[in-house]
Amino acid sequence: MPQEAARHGPKSPLKWAGGKRWLVPHLKPLWQPHAHRRLVEPFCGGLAVTLGLMPERALLNDVNPHLINFYRWLKTGLRLEIEMRNDAALYYAYRARFNCLVQKDQADGKEAAELFYYLNRTGYNGLCRFNRRGEFNVPFGKYRQINYATDFSAYQHVLSRWEFTSGPFEDVPLLPDDFVYADPPFDVEFRQYSREGFTWEDQVRLAEWLARHPGPVVLSNQATDRIVHLYQRLGFELRYYEAPRMINCTGDRTPAREVLALKAP
Repeated sequence: MPQEAARHGPKSPLKWAGGKRWLVPHLKPLWQPHAHRRLVEPFCGGLAVTLGLMPERALLNDVNPHLINFYRWLKTGLRLEIEMRNDAALYYAYRARFNCLVQKDQADGKEAAELFYYLNRTGYNGLCRFNRRGEFNVPFGKYRQINYATDFSAYQHVLSRWEFTSGPFEDVPLLPDDFVYADPPFDVEFRQYSREGFTWEDQVRLAEWLARHPGPVVLSNQATDRIVHLYQRLGFELRYYEAPRMINCTGDRTPAREVLALKAP
């Protein structure tokens, strides 16, 4: 692995809507005094934050089992063997095959991990969206060019120190000393990142769950009025940032206002 990547960690192997790589410089000063702790992400997504902070110990969870299956295969030194092209016919054939594996409860193998990577890189805007039957339903992305990776051995050593789980945030086995960074689905109209979605009631349950944790907590979300009021009411310190909108179907690149909610141990 190049020296720069070894120091800061490799980039996320996936395209990820709402990724927080841009936020890492703001999170590092909050994390560094606690670097002896275990980092816990209940919504690990594209791993941009954990790869940016490079903790010695981490527990990384996501409700999306296909994402976690991909990361578990990365820990083995995954090398992709499937054919990959920026081609609509191939994309829809692979999407159908992936959904077949899902329906047959066979989506925890290497083939599913390979297909998940291909669908992520080739599908529209890097979205990861499922219908209520649990089927991946993102359309073809129509990119001019895509650079596909086949050798993920650079991730093997880094991820070997980290544990991956898949389930609801409330099932994450927190220890009192853990440093928790939570980046849930934004409080916006579209929330169908999993078959169950993420409702306002889920946002409230998450905030109250984080408030009960005795260790340090950092939460990021879009700074909607009700998110701001919710975390203020629970005693969190709030900081605001103008975030780049890296993925937007309208082409709007105006900054989105995001909030960090902080709770000291």
